[in-house]
Amino acid sequence: MSNQSAVHALDLEQPAYYRASGNEVMLFEHAARHHLPVLIKGPTGCGKTRFVQHMAARLMRPLYTVACHDDLTAADLVGRHLIGANGTFWQDGPLTRAVREGAICYLDEVIEARKDTTVVLHPLADHRRVLPIDATGEQLQAAPGFMLVVSYNPGYRNLLKGLKPSTRQRFVAMSFDYPSQEAEIEIVTRESGLDVARVTRLVALGRALRNLNEHDLEEAASTRLLIHAAMLVRDGVDPVSACEACLAQPLSDDPTTLDALMDVVRAHLGGSI
Repeated sequence: MSNQSAVHALDLEQPAYYRASGNEVMLFEHAARHHLPVLIKGPTGCGKTRFVQHMAARLMRPLYTVACHDDLTAADLVGRHLIGANGTFWQDGPLTRAVREGAICYLDEVIEARKDTTVVLHPLADHRRVLPIDATGEQLQAAPGFMLVVSYNPGYRNLLKGLKPSTRQRFVAMSFDYPSQEAEIEIVTRESGLDVARVTRLVALGRALRNLNEHDLEEAASTRLLIHAAMLVRDGVDPVSACEACLAQPLSDDPTTLDALMDVVRAHLGGSI
């Protein structure tokens, strides 16, 4: 793969901690059993990637994760010819490796990738389960365990980005959101090591920041950011400073918006927790 391509990961470990909020585990298992691709929709930092990691380990399948971006091409996924010491050779991309090995291939934020990548996915995401490799002329049949999983944040879409209906309708789709307050307290406590009492106040703050609708925030305060803040607080960082670094600054560069975010932080924390 070129330097432009996303890094892939291959992992077979104990299931990563994941707290289910509905029937998503059951749906994913049934989709895997019937060789159906899965589309996961939800805001940034709500647990989409952690869920896929959990399910890959639960199903005992290798996982290749690709972080999609504007420069990601079909060749980055499928592979390309390279020049080595002994001449030209073919190198599989992460999607091709997953197809050959019967692994799960997870394309995170798939709508960020270039349009030609979704065309490659079509024959894999229907009954054919075939990956055409134009550069080699190969029609690669997916191994039995192969599963295609894609995700995106529907709140971050614009008119120029989005999955076509012809693509979306190939997938079993699931909608994720931020956890309930009780679940989020449990998750942040477990992941950060901070005590429940202080986590409870941080979670209440995060939920208040998500309701700050009068400011044009592209993203909300995610569970991931709350975990980061809790980790710093656990290590002795002043709570207001931790929340400024982990909650306010990542959400906006606008001075007025940052002031509004910090007003909410101070109102909830009172200078200390």
